[in-house]
Amino acid sequence: MQEKVKQCSLVLCLLVFFFVIIGNAFHLKPGGAFVAALSGTPVVIYAFNRWSSAVFQREHGRHTSALGGNVRDPHPRSEPIPK
Repeated sequence: MQEKVKQCSLVLCLLVFFFVIIGNAFHLKPGGAFVAALSGTPVVIYAFNRWSSAVFQREHGRHTSALGGNVRDPHPRSEPIPK
């Protein structure tokens, strides 16, 4: 529960940060800055999650599938595959 509250508060802080930065940088009205912050926050979270996942895989030598599971050869072979 505490972890979920922490994640939600970090997302809220990121939203407010984007609201202020985007609104001031592009001289937007409050409504436009809010819409920009709402659309930018999920994109940044998604990009960060992809980046951190790639770094974790590189550091730990793990390969994952598109669904997030570890990819393992179901039939490991000690001999090379004949051509």
